[in-house]
Amino acid sequence: MASSVRIKICGLRSPEQALAAVAAGADAIGLNFHGASPRVVEVAVAREICAVLPPFVTSVGLFVDAPAAVVERVLAAVPLQMLQFHGDEDEAYCGQWHRPYLKVLRMREGLDPGVAMAEYPGATGILLDSYRRGIPGGTGEVFDWDRIPKQRPRPLVLAGGLTATNVGDAIRRVRPWAVDVSGGVEREPGVKDPAAMEAFVGAVRAAETGVKV
Repeated sequence: MASSVRIKICGLRSPEQALAAVAAGADAIGLNFHGASPRVVEVAVAREICAVLPPFVTSVGLFVDAPAAVVERVLAAVPLQMLQFHGDEDEAYCGQWHRPYLKVLRMREGLDPGVAMAEYPGATGILLDSYRRGIPGGTGEVFDWDRIPKQRPRPLVLAGGLTATNVGDAIRRVRPWAVDVSGGVEREPGVKDPAAMEAFVGAVRAAETGVKV
């Protein structure tokens, strides 16, 4: 685990939401370009969000089995610093954009995460998320953290039903490089709650105190 757990807040849909996430202490913000999601953001708005981010806050673009033309259109308009792939994309697809990327593994029954992680040697990190058929993320459900291997070929980002209430336990048990939250800091799907974001970041910082690297 990192000495300071990084925090990504995903599914932001306005510059105001993004600045509130930054003010709360987010290290990265996620912009969702999956059209079926209630958290999808328009390309023009995503560009406005990136324009207001201060230095050292990473902008991450989320895609789900998107045609190459869709990713190219977004990258031509939005200065994303990292990509995040939530679908069945393979290593060749994920690596073709010449940007750091996170590969998301949804922890469905029968998945061996250690084997699956090794299939993405070019990934900057691996994000483990809960699995629900037909929903590529944002389920609000927690998966069994005991399934996470101790040996990890890449830094681990933990997602899946995290809230201010359970993220401390998650950090102590899993010791991830970073945590990723979306629905756990919302008033309703797509609408972030500044107070909930502050509470989440506070819970992360409280939990990492005294946890050894």
